[in-house]
Amino acid sequence: MKELLKRYEERQPEIVFNWKDPETEAEGWTVINSLRGGAAGGGTRMRKGLDKYEVMSLAKTMEVKFTVSGPAIGGAKSGINFDPQDPRKKGVLERWYKAVAPLLKNYYGTGGDLNVDEIHEVIPITEDSGVWHPQEGVFNGHFKPTEADKINRIGQLRHGVIKVLEDENLSPSVERKYTVADMITGYGVAEAVRHYYDIYGGTVVGKRAVVQGFGNVGSAAAYYLAQMGAKVVGIIDRVGGVIKEEGFSFEEIQEMFLHKDGNTLVSENMIPFEEINDRIWSLPCEIFAPCAASRLVTQNQIDQMINSGLEVISCGANVPFADKEIFFGSIMEDTDKKVSLIPDFISNCGMARVFAYFMERRVEMTDQAIFEDTSNTIKKALQRTHAKSAAKTQISETAFEIALKELI
Repeated sequence: MKELLKRYEERQPEIVFNWKDPETEAEGWTVINSLRGGAAGGGTRMRKGLDKYEVMSLAKTMEVKFTVSGPAIGGAKSGINFDPQDPRKKGVLERWYKAVAPLLKNYYGTGGDLNVDEIHEVIPITEDSGVWHPQEGVFNGHFKPTEADKINRIGQLRHGVIKVLEDENLSPSVERKYTVADMITGYGVAEAVRHYYDIYGGTVVGKRAVVQGFGNVGSAAAYYLAQMGAKVVGIIDRVGGVIKEEGFSFEEIQEMFLHKDGNTLVSENMIPFEEINDRIWSLPCEIFAPCAASRLVTQNQIDQMINSGLEVISCGANVPFADKEIFFGSIMEDTDKKVSLIPDFISNCGMARVFAYFMERRVEMTDQAIFEDTSNTIKKALQRTHAKSAAKTQISETAFEIALKELI
């Protein structure tokens, strides 16, 4: 696996598109790792301090993810080095998508990512740039459908991603109108834990869980974990967090979900960040869902969790460990040898799988069918990994080997 990974990481991306905004200091990159299957896909993110290396590593991560989620295309990513809180953000995105529109028309598909909203920014702005849908390039480059078929599938995509959840078992509140895009990634993170115990032995019911991050992914993961019977004992977010050693009830987690401020945890019992960051890592728990930004979790933090009884990690963030390597750094490798580590390209593939699902010919558009499809995709990936090695350790290494053999 190490040799395969080295070859994959060292292979130069096929296309690197660099853009400098004429009106601000913003700079952007689209990195297309390969045009496997005639196209490539990956979302658009924005943050201050982002660089080409980050975009390149995420493009490679996407390509590995597509071996699980489908379709069988290359990995790509777009990144803009700019402060997302800057009032000039909308203009930057408008000029960016205008510049990148030829790629989006022919062989590249994008979506929302860190600080860039799929529904309110990506879709309307790309449409204004003459692109039918942000995934149009994947249709044209990979699927090569007839015009009528393309219109039908783009219609499925348009309606499916922003579909308001009506199923009370899947939505924290049907009155609040949560969409598929709001909930699917966190759902997949929780389902990965459930399938892990079903396949490798045990049950999620009664297991204690710690969740890092309370944005779209972390809050949904906490909600679904609590719903399936896990006891969420701690949540750490950017500004602070909460701890309840006996576990928050499902209703309490639901209440926190419904009262978050945008992507930020809000609670009467909020513990300041410095204090919770000192306490939470030694909190006894069996499940850890890192769902905040990439490259945050340190060796010391993970060692404390392992010493406190950690069994399984389900990654909501891409590359959650504070390693400099693109994929398999020393912290991740050490963790993988000691506990069950479900890699990000399996556990957080929900949104990529939703795109792939809606790109197929006429599919069932019910909440249950959409969510079951993501759940089954994650289940099959874990079953393939288990078939190669039934060990509860080195799950990530085994999964990477399976994926890389498809790509190299």
